[in-house]
Amino acid sequence: MKTLILAASFAALLSAGAAFAETIKIGVTPGPHAQIMEEVKKVAAEKGLDLDVLEFSDYVVPNQALADGDLQANSFQHQPYLDNQVKDRGFDLISVGQTVNFPMGIYSKKVKSLDELKDGASIAIPNDPTNGGRALLILADKGLIKLRDGAGLKVSPADVVENPKNFTFAELDAAQLPRALDDVDASVINTNYALEAGLDPAKDPIAREGEKAPYINVIAVRSADKDAAWVKTLVESYHSAKVKDFVAKQFKGAVIAAW
Repeated sequence: MKTLILAASFAALLSAGAAFAETIKIGVTPGPHAQIMEEVKKVAAEKGLDLDVLEFSDYVVPNQALADGDLQANSFQHQPYLDNQVKDRGFDLISVGQTVNFPMGIYSKKVKSLDELKDGASIAIPNDPTNGGRALLILADKGLIKLRDGAGLKVSPADVVENPKNFTFAELDAAQLPRALDDVDASVINTNYALEAGLDPAKDPIAREGEKAPYINVIAVRSADKDAAWVKTLVESYHSAKVKDFVAKQFKGAVIAAW
């Protein structure tokens, strides 16, 4: 009888522990970030941290929601984008861990190589400064345009100093870039939106960005929370072998683990 009572008490304690597991809300964008975070959620649950994963359809709202306290963390952006948001919007946010890299691609339904782009071709790029600049840097790296010396990462069409084929640039919301493929000659698309649109970022681009460290994605939190125990658990869960294996198997090189 004593053994049964002890066993019942132990089970009750376990149940109570599960009931009092810490819960945090974390914002992601649809596609790979959401899929990966669902795997992270499984690992975190084993460590007593419950993740409430919320999806956002753009790049602006997740940082505002985090700054406002509607989220405790987000995982959707690379470091230059976060730096730009902090500078331009005054957010007191900080990255606490690297996640994955999404090499950006140039896609087209009208040509099969960059050489086939004709004089006056239209190229769609993201309309936010960091991802738009990133797209232009890829075009410059491929020799299609030349950018102003010293322009850095945050460049715009105004920084294009040489444009031999007189390309025109259509600046669109990043989520709309796959839909623009019917209307432009080429579109420079972030990997998460390419995947969401059914494109294969490893095979479909006519050109692809190299694995550049500045564009590694991060987990962001409010600066006041950076030393919280749950932050350490969240990062450790993300950096687990289980999650790394999931990224490799699920995305087959389209998304690359950065830890």
